[in-house]
Amino acid sequence: MKVEQEEQDKQGAAGGLDADSAHLLSVLASNIRLFRGQRGMTRKNLAEQSGVSLPHLARMESSQGNVSVVVLGKVARALNQSVASMFSESDSLSGDLGLIVEFLRRQPADQVARIRGQLFTEFQRAESARGKRIALIGLRGAGKSTVGKALAERLGRPFIELNEQIEREAGISVQEIITLYGQAGYRKLEKRCLEELAVANPEVVLATGGGIVGEAQTYQLLLSSFYTVWLRADPEVHFRRVMEQRDARIATPGHYREAMDNIRNTLAAREHLGQMAALAVDTTPLTVDQVVEKIIAAPGVLEGGGGGGLPPGS
Repeated sequence: MKVEQEEQDKQGAAGGLDADSAHLLSVLASNIRLFRGQRGMTRKNLAEQSGVSLPHLARMESSQGNVSVVVLGKVARALNQSVASMFSESDSLSGDLGLIVEFLRRQPADQVARIRGQLFTEFQRAESARGKRIALIGLRGAGKSTVGKALAERLGRPFIELNEQIEREAGISVQEIITLYGQAGYRKLEKRCLEELAVANPEVVLATGGGIVGEAQTYQLLLSSFYTVWLRADPEVHFRRVMEQRDARIATPGHYREAMDNIRNTLAAREHLGQMAALAVDTTPLTVDQVVEKIIAAPGVLEGGGGGGLPPGS
């Protein structure tokens, strides 16, 4: 990303912009692509939800031309981001940093110093209960529903689809929620339902929506309250599985290449976020039973604890 951004800076400067302005536009372009990728949104999806035309978005994502505050606000809202975050410099630690900042931001000022002193103790205390609740994250087609049901049956725990819980709460489908209230409205409901599930279910297997990792506050809640398992697969496997599910977003003739490109871009954008999970399992070469066995055998799952980060050889 750094090399690409430097190249965009040069192109902007060559186009008549001063170096600082060119760099600002290239940061904006990179962040739009990143946030869009984390949410699995195509450029067309973003155009529909923001009300900004496809050509205008294409120019924004290629650092061409100035951007009005009104247009920037529309794009930020559609991505459920603040305007300020659209200009944040990102690096390999941006995911971790974003989660930590969001967590601290929600604490009262007089608690921040205490949190600093008690960080490790509090983290270990939360982990003692966390392993009883298992959450599966991953892109569409990773196997969250199939693996989740089999895992829940093996462990004798209830299985819950977060999106189904959201639909029950709202009384309408996820797509209708997004149509009526946008990404921001859907994400607020998603966070509220996750909070309720964490409190009401001391033992559960939860399958989440793929874009949850792109929401800093909600993902921080998930990581701290659930033993989180990242199910991943090769892009071609994702494509085949979703085709078998007859997903209209992919199965429409003439859109295969766009769908495949979107899968690759989304996987790349979410890579560093998935790595924050307690366990990563590549489902590409494994059967459902083998994936379940791998999760059950992971340290902390049956004991009720478990640390963050990827275990060796995962």
